[in-house]
Amino acid sequence: METLANLESFVRSAESGSFSEAARRLSLTPAAVSRNVAMLERNLGVRLFHRSTRSLALTEAGEAFRLAVTDHLLGLQAAIASVATDGGEPAGVLKVSLPPLLGTTHILPLLPAFLARYPRIRPDWHFETRPVDLIAEGYDAAIGGGFDLTPGIIARTLAPAHIVAVASPGYLAGRPLPADPGGLADLDGIVMRTPRTGRGRQWTMRDVAGNEMAAPLRETLVLNEPAAMRDAALLGLGAAMLAVPDVLPELEAGRLVRLAPHWYADAGAISLYYASRALLPAKTRVFIEWVTEAFETQHLAERLAGSLGVSLRKASSR
Repeated sequence: METLANLESFVRSAESGSFSEAARRLSLTPAAVSRNVAMLERNLGVRLFHRSTRSLALTEAGEAFRLAVTDHLLGLQAAIASVATDGGEPAGVLKVSLPPLLGTTHILPLLPAFLARYPRIRPDWHFETRPVDLIAEGYDAAIGGGFDLTPGIIARTLAPAHIVAVASPGYLAGRPLPADPGGLADLDGIVMRTPRTGRGRQWTMRDVAGNEMAAPLRETLVLNEPAAMRDAALLGLGAAMLAVPDVLPELEAGRLVRLAPHWYADAGAISLYYASRALLPAKTRVFIEWVTEAFETQHLAERLAGSLGVSLRKASSR
């Protein structure tokens, strides 16, 4: 009977093509991972990897073994996680990936009450802009958008990902407020640099009737991070196109003003991603339930919907 450590070392090495990367994901040393894989090969009597100083590739037998054991390994890990608690209490490290602004503004405030309810869970949260590989990188869950729905991954929609135009009251003083996206051309633009082209990203906006119109912001200031764009708008440097979650507190407090308030750009959905497992670890299950319930009770889906053009203005007047 093979140990779980041997199987985990093999599967993570196969996924990453590297003993060193597998060791990082498993919190082991590369030597320990290599030793575990060598023990597995010795016990099975077959070579699972072609090794060289620069690469690690599966043999034909290794690929067949990987396909045979991967799903079963996930089930074993889930079963162990679900029962490795005292009296069934959720426990263990909860590794989650979150977008920086959405995570710190809307998810991090949920943590004190969550930990008071589940004190044996230890959060390991990563605030990052990239879509992660949940299974290969060992994440229990991720929140964001644009993730590839590979086999075994579930996406649970939390709210729409809408982009709106905003500027500070100080910047807008003495300027006419644009009623539609075309009027944005008269304003200084704070735009997002796209990594692929290096140029500022331009958006096409729509209204609830389905009409579409380009939002021609000038590239007066080009930045590569939404938090910097929000702060630049707060400093009165111009107008910016930003996701509603990134500016909702500023809009509701009146520190920023929504421009062309009945128009928005649709960037998809904000979703909660997690692995599809028959035995979902208790720590992951309660986190999913906690976040989903918070979005419902705080009406975040409605508050984050840029299609509800007047709702943000009403909120800022309360």
